[in-house]
Amino acid sequence: MSISSTVAATTTTILLLLTLTSGNPPPQPFHKIFAFGDSYTDTGNTASATGPSGFSHVSNLPYGRTFFHHPTNRYSDGRLVIDFVAQSLSLPFLPPYLNRKADTSKGINYAVAGSTAIRHAFFVKNNLTLNTTPQSLQTQLSWFNKTLEGLKCKSAMLTPVECAVVFRDTLVWVGEIGANDYAYTLGSTVSGETIRRRAVRSVTEFVEALLNKGAKYMVVQGLPTTGCLTLAMYLSPESDRDDIGCVATVNNQSYIHNTILKTNIQNLRRKYPKAVIVYADYWNAYRSVIKNAPKLGLHELYKVCCGSSGGPYNFDLTAICGSKSASSCQNPSEYINWDGVHLTEAMYKVVSEMFLNGPFTQPPFKYLLRSKQSSG
Repeated sequence: MSISSTVAATTTTILLLLTLTSGNPPPQPFHKIFAFGDSYTDTGNTASATGPSGFSHVSNLPYGRTFFHHPTNRYSDGRLVIDFVAQSLSLPFLPPYLNRKADTSKGINYAVAGSTAIRHAFFVKNNLTLNTTPQSLQTQLSWFNKTLEGLKCKSAMLTPVECAVVFRDTLVWVGEIGANDYAYTLGSTVSGETIRRRAVRSVTEFVEALLNKGAKYMVVQGLPTTGCLTLAMYLSPESDRDDIGCVATVNNQSYIHNTILKTNIQNLRRKYPKAVIVYADYWNAYRSVIKNAPKLGLHELYKVCCGSSGGPYNFDLTAICGSKSASSCQNPSEYINWDGVHLTEAMYKVVSEMFLNGPFTQPPFKYLLRSKQSSG
């Protein structure tokens, strides 16, 4: 498949699915979700002081305005993909791991905004710590290990009964992770190839660690078309554009990253045949939205809803969303980009439905549900 390939043939199917799934979904077989990732999945593990550099106003309105009507430390105006996943499974929103008072009986979210796939020590070694969050996938794995130890599950090989109980009715959701790794090394001497090799290996090892602990049902998201984010377009020359009007070099970077990750996931499927590992194709889902945005009610493809300065993107790095100089639009449901790096609830909703009911998961998410139902 070439980078310029389209998903136009699936458009009618997508729109039909979005229509058919607009009502309340039936209860699903999972009783718990464990989620991991970065700011696209984080439901509150980061305080504003430790989130992505520059986007330090997440604890202020207008973050959270659309659904929650107050800030929740989510990097959006409302719900994220993982929130819609939880709702589709008739489960409550996942509490962040660092909220020690939360009810964790239905799941926990370990994702951290600004988190990297590569260990933080790599960025320290390369003097790239100025804009990085100290948490990585390794941090999230260590937090998860503490949770499992509390449930008497250290390893599926050492405590098979306890681990079987933990994972029998649990969905493991590995949200997109790795975009920060590329962003933190922008302009440095560290090559994109180095980041890709290390980041993909880290995600692959993380997924395998979860499988070794007993995970049976897992979704792994790829990177989105990061070249379509407002920040990328704001920083790049107009000459660097692809067929959907986004930054070609950045989208190509994510595409290659995902291609290697998909190959590694296929290898893990062969190694762990009793597990169901679904790949969520964020890259092509995002492209499909860009190509069909008006039909989906999304009319602003690249301009931010929450920002300042007007201009083609309404974006200024010195006055970003949540700052005193910024303001938010009246109709975020018509925007894809929320603050320049993160997306609107409307966009997350469309993407979540494409994952749960559309053609952008391999194998389909419904296959995972059927596998769970058939196993009892």
